[in-house]
Amino acid sequence: MTYDEAKKTLEAAGQGHVLRFWDKLDETARAALLAQIEALDFAAIARMQGILADAGKPVNAGSDFEPAPVAELGEVAHASAVAKGEALLREGKVAVLLVAGGQGSRLGYEGPKGAYPIGPVTEEHSLFWYHTRKLVGLAKTYGATVPFYIMTSETNDAATRAHFEANGWFGMDPADVCFFIQGMWPALDPQGKIILDTPGHIFMSPDGHGGTLAALDRSGALADMARRGIEQVFFFQVDNPMVEVADPAFIGFHASQHADMTLKVCLKRDAHEGMGVVVRRGDHFAMVEYSELTDEQMERINPDGTLWLRYGSPAIHVFSYDFLRREADKDMPLHLAHKKIPYVNDAGEIVKPSAPNGYKFEKFIFDVMPNAKTLLNLAFDRTQEFSPVKNAEGNDSPATVRRDLQAKWRGWFAKNGIDIPDDMPIEIDPAYILNADQLRTKGLRIG
Repeated sequence: MTYDEAKKTLEAAGQGHVLRFWDKLDETARAALLAQIEALDFAAIARMQGILADAGKPVNAGSDFEPAPVAELGEVAHASAVAKGEALLREGKVAVLLVAGGQGSRLGYEGPKGAYPIGPVTEEHSLFWYHTRKLVGLAKTYGATVPFYIMTSETNDAATRAHFEANGWFGMDPADVCFFIQGMWPALDPQGKIILDTPGHIFMSPDGHGGTLAALDRSGALADMARRGIEQVFFFQVDNPMVEVADPAFIGFHASQHADMTLKVCLKRDAHEGMGVVVRRGDHFAMVEYSELTDEQMERINPDGTLWLRYGSPAIHVFSYDFLRREADKDMPLHLAHKKIPYVNDAGEIVKPSAPNGYKFEKFIFDVMPNAKTLLNLAFDRTQEFSPVKNAEGNDSPATVRRDLQAKWRGWFAKNGIDIPDDMPIEIDPAYILNADQLRTKGLRIG
């Protein structure tokens, strides 16, 4: 793209100010800015401007919904689902999709969040180590590759790849690990103008986990899944090392019901826990964020004393490949967030605001839910599968994650008649043992 082409395009979109510092830029900065401008999706920016009229208005879920039905697998149904899921794994029909575009800054860690060391004994074992070693364990157990698709961001892609390479891909074949970068969008000021964070650079932020679908398509990852014959795609986020990756019962339950999308849901820690809830509006399902609920809705009690909205979603899903393929080409709703965004004033000076001054825009993966012909929710035990690392201290911190991981493993030993004292540190490599049954069949070693 040339300067004249960029000027014409920007002015047609009412964004001519983006080039106002052009004369002060060197050749390298000019080339970088032109590349940014050429990559902008002006149709999406027009959509963003269209929803700015609602900026600042409180978002409320309304009252036209009911809690979505949630299934629990009894002994017979569980065995059937496991058999179906294991058959799909043996046939190489299952892929794993990880959203890992964030940084570890909230944890005081400089680098990709997935590279954060979380091992309770082997301290250098990262979140990526746990996730990838589970795929190695699945491949050993079922004799078939489980390909790993990892969505990074422009901020952490190079560091994420370097982390995998430095650690020998954690035992996976590099040919079965596919990195792809999520989309980036500019932020807008209240007047709908693109924000520059330096004289020669447009402020950009990730387009949200809903951008996964377009990024899968754009990167060729969807085509790779088709080439491999993938039928079911397990989706999760990087911050939860407890997740049962490609759990056969979950995969099998989803596939046996010919569902487009299935969500795992768990009992909330308390009425106000920050988890989205799955609801039903008429014939369709949707996710309601906790911030959209009133206190009365969150605290409402059923006649049996349980919470009316007692199940929350930890973003553990299974999608059919065909559903992902259908949804990848569709526009998704946009969500905006009022944020403090560094900007350049008219004098070319960089300003770091003390209050929100602009809007970031995101897409959410759960906005595909109303399009699903069949959508299911499956309850699970959060003590066994959900302990995210989000905060430096308190709930959902490295300390609670390490505690919960070890409690889970001690439970495996207890099921096999071995009592591990609480003060004895314990760690299990998922590539060797995936569950309590494998602990029994593969032999036990303590120390």
